Amino acid sequence: MCGITGCIGDQEAAPVLMRGLKRMEYRGYDSAGIALLNQNGIEIRKAKGKLDVLEAHIQGNMPQGSVGIGHTRWATHGEPSDVNAHPHTDMKGEIAVVHNGIIENYLKLKHWLISEGCEFVTETDTEVAAHLLNYYDGGDMLQTIYKVMSVLQGSFALGIISSRNPDSLYCVRKDSPLILAKTSGASFFASDISALLEHSREVYLLEDMDVACLTKGDIVIRDGFGKVVRREAMRVDWSLEAAEKGGFEHFMLKEIHEEPKALRDTLNSHLSQDGAAISQDEMPVGAEEARRLQKITILACGTACYAGMIGRMLFEKLARVPAEVDIASEFRYRDPIVSPGDLFIIVSQSGETLDSIAAMREAKRLGGRVIAITNVVGSSIAREADAVLYTWAGPEIAVASTKAYISQIMVLTLMALDLAQKRALITEEEAGEALEELKRIPQQIQSVLDQKEVIQRFAHKTFDYNSIFFMGRGLDYALAMEASLKLKEISYIHSEAYAAGELKHGTIALIEPGTQVVMMATQDALLEKTLNNIKEVKVRGAQVLAVVGEGVGGVAEEVEEVWYIPRTNPLFAPMVGIIPMQLYAYYVALEKGCDIDQPRNLAKSVTVE
Repeated sequence: MCGITGCIGDQEAAPVLMRGLKRMEYRGYDSAGIALLNQNGIEIRKAKGKLDVLEAHIQGNMPQGSVGIGHTRWATHGEPSDVNAHPHTDMKGEIAVVHNGIIENYLKLKHWLISEGCEFVTETDTEVAAHLLNYYDGGDMLQTIYKVMSVLQGSFALGIISSRNPDSLYCVRKDSPLILAKTSGASFFASDISALLEHSREVYLLEDMDVACLTKGDIVIRDGFGKVVRREAMRVDWSLEAAEKGGFEHFMLKEIHEEPKALRDTLNSHLSQDGAAISQDEMPVGAEEARRLQKITILACGTACYAGMIGRMLFEKLARVPAEVDIASEFRYRDPIVSPGDLFIIVSQSGETLDSIAAMREAKRLGGRVIAITNVVGSSIAREADAVLYTWAGPEIAVASTKAYISQIMVLTLMALDLAQKRALITEEEAGEALEELKRIPQQIQSVLDQKEVIQRFAHKTFDYNSIFFMGRGLDYALAMEASLKLKEISYIHSEAYAAGELKHGTIALIEPGTQVVMMATQDALLEKTLNNIKEVKVRGAQVLAVVGEGVGGVAEEVEEVWYIPRTNPLFAPMVGIIPMQLYAYYVALEKGCDIDQPRNLAKSVTVE
């Protein structure tokens, strides 16, 4: 969601803040602002729109100062506007605050503060924090911050500057990520590692309820009780170049082309040194636990949830363990039944998805055991889970997930194979054959990428549709849901995914002459039934695009367009079958002139409920 950053040092802060905000543009935002502390007090510049608007606003009028905070806002309370943009101040203009998260009890606090004489100028929840800091300030900013934290409810990462404390910069974390870095003459904080990499590869991850005081020469971190604590530095292995476009027009297209490497890296990281078997050092479920497993519950949101749906089918087909997928944002609210030792798998690209964190904590509170699948080392989910399996997809900048999604499927596949072997359902030889098949998938994906012009031409012909339906059976249904999500996320075309067998139960009423239908048909065992579904929509005037395995006959004659993908084990086909759909979504959005990497109203890391 929002991006926040701050710095204190010997150099002018404004250019540093602007570069940091640029690095976090991919998170999604609708306004931006910076606040600088200097001899005149606090100077603020902010504007609705992209950072280019803010840059134009401060061109020739750059605020001075070596202490500052910056923000990119994703609106929750109050419409996007210059006034509602962060930073926000108290009435005296002596304290400025930037905030990522949601203050759930802001309205109650706002009414109370108004009764105490405070005047509000924005519709945001964040302004409450600025007024509270002023209200409670007794001369010791740290004590003041702890008082404010004690009355705030919700999730928040706060960056704070005060003209009363000109040599310090403060930040606070509760349920929203916050990362620190320092050099010999400066200290920095940000909600995203990418904003700090130009300064240092050694970063410090704040824990919940931590309060940090940053000065030019040092960073002091205190826990929720005010005790000074030491947080171990984490070294970031990837470079800023990995978060650049590398000659591609958009990050999304670059990341689609990085999928073969992402899969190889993820697969190899979980194999033995010779690559012949799954590394038991990596797998979090032992042989005894595997044999007594009664159920697996996968918790996730959005794209990760659709990866989880594929994982569910793999666990049932390969390991014969009952599995279900629960939307993380709904899990807590239905009073779930959890038995001690029940196995949960949390899937989250960022490891900071607040709904998934909350679901994980509820599962643990009820006695469940939690395994995390995430792409971010040291993320909240990675730290709090009982065990973690990493997807080594590298930084993913585009809001619409591509390489992280297929890497999640790869890890779920390896877990299913490992459980199947430990439950004596497949032999060591059969597991080895499956791994060899998985090793071929990156090259199969590359062969699809090499034919992307075919997909681009079709997108040119169909980009102006108002609605597109995706259908499939079994694994293809899960695949259709992710394909539909990709299209709607970045092209804003209304699209829905349906289980093809449900056509006759109501969906077919939506089919009329000219309706575009995309039929995923990678599962050979279900092909005959899928062909019947194609005929059902065709006879009612639908235009059909089918995605099938190479060498499959009888499909091209029934549809207007067919895309062939390399044949693989049907259980692994979703990792290949999603590639043409990702490319299709990209090229449709390109034809429509959409903001592909930063689609409207969306954020990369959803850190609010």
